[in-house]
Amino acid sequence: MPGLRRAGILFGALLALVVVLGAAGLPVYVHPQVDPLRPADAIVVLGGTAYERFDVGLDLAQRGYAPRLLISRSTGADDREMDKYCAGEFSFRVDCFVPEPWSTEGEAHEIKRRAAEFGWRHLIVVTYTPHVSRARYIIGRCFDGELTMVASPSDSGPKFWTWMYIRQSAGYMRAFMAAGC
Repeated sequence: MPGLRRAGILFGALLALVVVLGAAGLPVYVHPQVDPLRPADAIVVLGGTAYERFDVGLDLAQRGYAPRLLISRSTGADDREMDKYCAGEFSFRVDCFVPEPWSTEGEAHEIKRRAAEFGWRHLIVVTYTPHVSRARYIIGRCFDGELTMVASPSDSGPKFWTWMYIRQSAGYMRAFMAAGC
């Protein structure tokens, strides 16, 4: 029975660790800090395959929150779904770019470059909910102006959130180890 008892203690400790990590991730991944909207120099939509975020950015630009919309085509230059945003006719300027490297860090470098070029001091950044906090951290290291973070709708369910906890945590670890912007 000592082996069974040891296994029970180990299982209990593992379960406690999962509960603690899950609770610690709630304010970071599930309910991140988003900011009240106000006019900005540009709206930046970070890339990914949940295309709803691009609609959110487009809607904000159409509502007059910024005269420019910058979109990361992190799905690649040949993604035809992105053409409705990147090749569309709008009353505001839309610019699209493929980040190099293909990561939030690559997007932050492009944001830094364009902010310097155009004198941006305040950006509205749109990304999906579990990525908001990490994106704020990474972009904030490259852009010294004000960031207004907006969360677009995300998938849900245990499988999605388990993957997001793992993916975003790994991304944070990479970002913490990276020096500078």
